Amino acid sequence: MKITGFEVFEVEPRWIFIRIDTDEGISGWGEMISGTKTRAVVAGAKEMAKRIIDRNPFEIERIYIDLFRTFFRSGPINTTIVSGIEMALWDIKGKYFGVPVYELLGGAVRDKIKVYSWIGGDRPEDVAAEAQDRFDRGFTAVKMNATEELHYIDSYKKIDAVVQRVASIRERLGYDMEIGVDFHGRVHKPMAKVLAKELEQFKPMFLEEVVLPENEEAFKEIAQHVATPLATGERLNSRWDFKNIFKEGVIDVIQPDVALVGGILETRKIAAMAEMHDMAVAPHAPYGPIALAATLQVDASTPNVFIQEQSLGIHYNKGFDLLDFVNNKDIFQYKDGYVDLPNKPGLGLELNEDLIAEISKEELYWRNPLWKNYDGTFAEW
Repeated sequence: MKITGFEVFEVEPRWIFIRIDTDEGISGWGEMISGTKTRAVVAGAKEMAKRIIDRNPFEIERIYIDLFRTFFRSGPINTTIVSGIEMALWDIKGKYFGVPVYELLGGAVRDKIKVYSWIGGDRPEDVAAEAQDRFDRGFTAVKMNATEELHYIDSYKKIDAVVQRVASIRERLGYDMEIGVDFHGRVHKPMAKVLAKELEQFKPMFLEEVVLPENEEAFKEIAQHVATPLATGERLNSRWDFKNIFKEGVIDVIQPDVALVGGILETRKIAAMAEMHDMAVAPHAPYGPIALAATLQVDASTPNVFIQEQSLGIHYNKGFDLLDFVNNKDIFQYKDGYVDLPNKPGLGLELNEDLIAEISKEELYWRNPLWKNYDGTFAEW
């Protein structure tokens, strides 16, 4: 089998898909992250994909090495492109052999995958009602953003507002609902210590990105103030970025992103290293259907994954949900807070290719919101 061609699709609200075709009529799909550099990712994907024309799509590791190990390696643009191509190759291989990708990764280690639902939280809102809604729909875990903008040193009034929001969920649902609290890297070390300690009384499932990953040395200091599990990893873009995390041993939950770290096999390798260090895995996957489907393949074959992020039901600026582009919508049907293991070949997706092609005619523009502190200084979002 040989790779004969490819096509890149810009899909609202913020997704970039790639389809790789072969001479035997089998095509595979991958997904890349747009961020604020959509044009760079699209152009880079087209340039990289040309390099694998006439290659054997089964040689996934060999192609990964060829694409990743350039002189200027790593970086989020390069690695998300490699990730999308790598996913598509696994999709081809699974379809050819008629099995889900996880069967090629050693097989299933579980019967189902626990998922959590996102409920907002950074702006004043009734998160208790949101959590109740998810509980009524069968979820037993949610994740919320902790806070809006916080300066290096800020008002305890803002800290108290966060405490009250988390407390409202505990008061309504008790410990029948697990709560992940995401600092989203928007909290600096001085206030992160305060906020983490104040939230410990509610026994969160984990505290995520209590500081930005470039300030990872602060994880150790914050861990000395709380016993709550700390999580990070969604912005790290290769297994080498995780080396210090494993070495320090302070983080309890890593969150690699299959669309950023190099693809399915790279995510599996990172999870295996985490298992060696007795760390849990909760993969980052807030994007489209292809990235989520690829992540579920990793989850199925990875024993230290304990929960999965997903964004089903979140409608963005154009009103699209990830299910709008999927024909076999049952692949993402959740029951009692779990999703069944995928059972169709490859990534398990049957995509609405006509809709993808139609939406892709419009140029994609996505940028993250720009936040400012009360004094006009830039704030992390």
